[in-house]
Amino acid sequence: MYTIEEYDNEKTKVLKYALYKKRTIREIKTKFRSIIEENMLEDIIEELKQNGYIGDEQYIERATNEYIALKNLSIKELKYKLSSKGISNTLIEDYISKNSENLEEYEKKSAENIVMKKSVNMDESDIRAYLMKKGYKEENIREAIDKIEE
Repeated sequence: MYTIEEYDNEKTKVLKYALYKKRTIREIKTKFRSIIEENMLEDIIEELKQNGYIGDEQYIERATNEYIALKNLSIKELKYKLSSKGISNTLIEDYISKNSENLEEYEKKSAENIVMKKSVNMDESDIRAYLMKKGYKEENIREAIDKIEE
């Protein structure tokens, strides 16, 4: 077992790490696995989750909002980025189904932005292939290309 002082010291380290930049639970476990005893780390993570400092649901929300503000991504790319951070596919799918309207609009807007940028030096078939490779839905690609051609 461990003392309260040890627990508080280690909890402070984990909390600083989690607050410095948004982190998934897997990232926290990976970072501190070799430094903190496993039972203590699990207790710390559980306490921080209960107090709302960490949580994969919150991470998905914040990361998605950040991606929407800064990048042009398809929903498929968004899923990949989130799953690469160690978030379960169930959580990702739940979030996407709850926010499907907003994410569909975002994907359409992203496709339009990419078509605008790429239309300067690429022809339509190359742009279509590029967007398909990126995981955009066919209907969103078609709408984006049609909008630009108008």
